[in-house]
Amino acid sequence: MRIVDDLTVEVRAGEILVVVGPSGAGKSSLLRLLNRLDEPTSGTVRLEGTDYRQIPPRDLRRRVGMVTQTAYLFPGTIAGNLRFGPEQHGIELPEPTIDSLLIQVGLAGRAGEDVAHLSGGEAQRVSVARALATSPAVLLLDEPTSALDAEAKDGVEKLILTVQKHNGLTCVMVSHDLTQAARIADRIMLMKNGRLDKIGPASEVIHAGGDAC
Repeated sequence: MRIVDDLTVEVRAGEILVVVGPSGAGKSSLLRLLNRLDEPTSGTVRLEGTDYRQIPPRDLRRRVGMVTQTAYLFPGTIAGNLRFGPEQHGIELPEPTIDSLLIQVGLAGRAGEDVAHLSGGEAQRVSVARALATSPAVLLLDEPTSALDAEAKDGVEKLILTVQKHNGLTCVMVSHDLTQAARIADRIMLMKNGRLDKIGPASEVIHAGGDAC
């Protein structure tokens, strides 16, 4: 059984593409393939024109950041979490850079706080900052607000739009929420049974396939 099958799509530089579809459509599996957390059995992904199999996985994940549904933070401080990714590449993240990242995600002055004391929304903000710490070109977001209450969800949505614009990021986001997709996306991609069903502006895709999500 193929979880993602015969799917060809070009994600435009600097856009937010939101992937929607029914449960089991292959949305999260697609993100894992884009980051080589899973290996495709055929086909490939090109990152800025380069076959991603020619890029060492560690370098690929520096250039393609990922934020998951639940913020899996390392024990310790917020600053320690932000330093982790760059340290894997032999880079020491300077304090001014940490401060700048925390300002971007609305956590200014909280670098020394223990992550154990954060709310769900705050933890997700740290997760976004940690993904940005390696200066990626692409950010993958796998239902980043689905575990949050309405207020925190609204805050993280606004955060995604802000950091995307500020950093010139290309974003691919999975969401089960069509209303959210319409608020955030430049384009929406509808998946069904592991395949691309439709892609285009929000109004066009939701009208055509929204009842399947």
